[in-house]
Amino acid sequence: MKIPLMKIGALTCLTLGLFNGQAFAESGITNACSSFGEIQSNENPSHKQINCLLTNAAIEAEIPPEVVKAVATQENGDWRQFNEDGTPVKSDDGGIGLMQLTNKSKYDQKKLENDIVYNIEAGVEVLGGMYSRNGYDLPKIKGAGRRVIENWYFPVMAYNGTKPVNSPLYQENGQRNANAYQEEVFAEIENQSYLNDTKLAKYPFKTSDFQYDRDSTENIIFTNLVYTLTEQTHDSVYWFKAGDKVVTTSSANIRKEISTTAGAVSVPLNTILIITGNFAYHESKGNKFVFYPVQTEDKSIKGYVSSAYISNRLSIAAPIQDTNKPVISGAAGKSIPFNSTFNPKTSVKAQDDKDGDLTSAIHVEGKVDTKKVGTYNLTYTVADKAGNVAKVTRKITVYDQVKPVISGAGNKTIKLNSSFSPKTSVSANDNADGSLTSKIKVTGTVNTKKKGTYTLKYTVIDSSKNAATVTRKITVDSTKPIISGAKSKTIAYNSTFNPKSGVSAKDNLDGSLTNKIKVTGTVNTKKKGTYTLKYTITDSSKNTATVTRKITVDSTKPVISGAKSKTIAYNSTFNPKSGVSAKDNLDGSITNKIKITGTVNTKKKGIYTLTYTVTDKSKNMVEVKRKITVK
Repeated sequence: MKIPLMKIGALTCLTLGLFNGQAFAESGITNACSSFGEIQSNENPSHKQINCLLTNAAIEAEIPPEVVKAVATQENGDWRQFNEDGTPVKSDDGGIGLMQLTNKSKYDQKKLENDIVYNIEAGVEVLGGMYSRNGYDLPKIKGAGRRVIENWYFPVMAYNGTKPVNSPLYQENGQRNANAYQEEVFAEIENQSYLNDTKLAKYPFKTSDFQYDRDSTENIIFTNLVYTLTEQTHDSVYWFKAGDKVVTTSSANIRKEISTTAGAVSVPLNTILIITGNFAYHESKGNKFVFYPVQTEDKSIKGYVSSAYISNRLSIAAPIQDTNKPVISGAAGKSIPFNSTFNPKTSVKAQDDKDGDLTSAIHVEGKVDTKKVGTYNLTYTVADKAGNVAKVTRKITVYDQVKPVISGAGNKTIKLNSSFSPKTSVSANDNADGSLTSKIKVTGTVNTKKKGTYTLKYTVIDSSKNAATVTRKITVDSTKPIISGAKSKTIAYNSTFNPKSGVSAKDNLDGSLTNKIKVTGTVNTKKKGTYTLKYTITDSSKNTATVTRKITVDSTKPVISGAKSKTIAYNSTFNPKSGVSAKDNLDGSITNKIKITGTVNTKKKGIYTLTYTVTDKSKNMVEVKRKITVK
């Protein structure tokens, strides 16, 4: 089955014993069960040893072993960590091992697969974390403590998921949902821990207690967080010790030896027995309970009795004194960000089955420095009026997930043959560690004697193993300078011409290089024609730019317009310059320089010839002849 820890919301983080895949602190459950043999790699321990491991893990976490064993049975019916070929047991939905854990982000995957003790303790830890939600977003039984089996109904439900499929009642008809995960687990408890001789108390559910959409994957919202049960609840039988009085819940056999019923003596219902030692385990896979050594009050009968047939509810004896410790909730281990605000008492509560709320009496030992990465231990202690003391150790981990920042490692272009140090002006700073400049590592090289683009990779890691990486491009200059103003042009004949006038050069690194321009070729302004000039410039990185320029000494004739031949009337007025103009490619309008030879007598019919002549400054001359007919 699944353990949907990631869907709990803002409730207590379940990091009681594990964090980031680290193993549990050395516990006593392995040693407690060592008499059954050493646990072998990729092999399932004996049934008796697994029974022992589950029992002791539950007791250490103050969870009724009856509940833990039933969950293990529901998840993995025959209590196997490994298949016959030695591979870890895995379900189709990703469940791993005996406890079928799916929370891979919280626990070490390999240990969940290969370490049955780690798998059991992780499952027990998760189940215990679900109990911390009792009274917050999961219902609880009023006045009941951790050792009351019925008070684990909703934590067991949450172990699999508080989804509509696990609703205790069917919304549509209010009938009991026998297929709900927790219902099946509690049926296992009645079957394997009480041999169907005892029935657990039922909650007085109403359909209005549960809000959900059966077609949705959203969690159930519980509208009733405290129940009062009218039926008798059942305390776990695993905390009895020598000297305790118990009562049989039915006719029971007192065995001489655990392994056989031969010679057993039967005692009736309500027989008072005295516990004389620690419980023990049976070899049979069918037995998931334990056996206590007992004797009758008169010591006439001694032997072993199954835990399935005894109770601390003494119906014919003096009431049991209050030995139940208060319950501290909300003190699960958690991880908090570096430099955050943390109050050790926030959301932590204490409840006693007799005294009620004891939250104000909680005493906390230890401190958490949120300005320093690390793991801190806090101890929470509270006592009830009967002197029963509850103590919880909580781990608070201050973590840093912020990467360092690398500055000054921008792309840049450098000169050929220049000096270049990749760490110059590059720095690194971290929110927790401060300056990490000295720890920057650079991969890649730059050959300043060879033009091209080189890639450098800068990496720095802080003490929390947050890594920052920057990739930088260093270009050994191969960019040519740019020559401007050297365009081809036409100049006047016999004019003054300076080939460098108006010409400039600029480089991406060197800046202005105008004074270093070299010009090859000459221009003779006294001789018409086209001349070629070559401009060359080289920067400090030996990048050369060349521009070829054409200079034409003007040989283009002006153009006379409006001097077309025409016929005019006899005795009319005629001006030979009217409508006639001249334009030059360099001089522009030179109409006023037009010279006209020939005349027209409008009082005499005939054909007259006029010659129009104009010369530009470059001594380019044009001549147009025009015929004027007087008619």
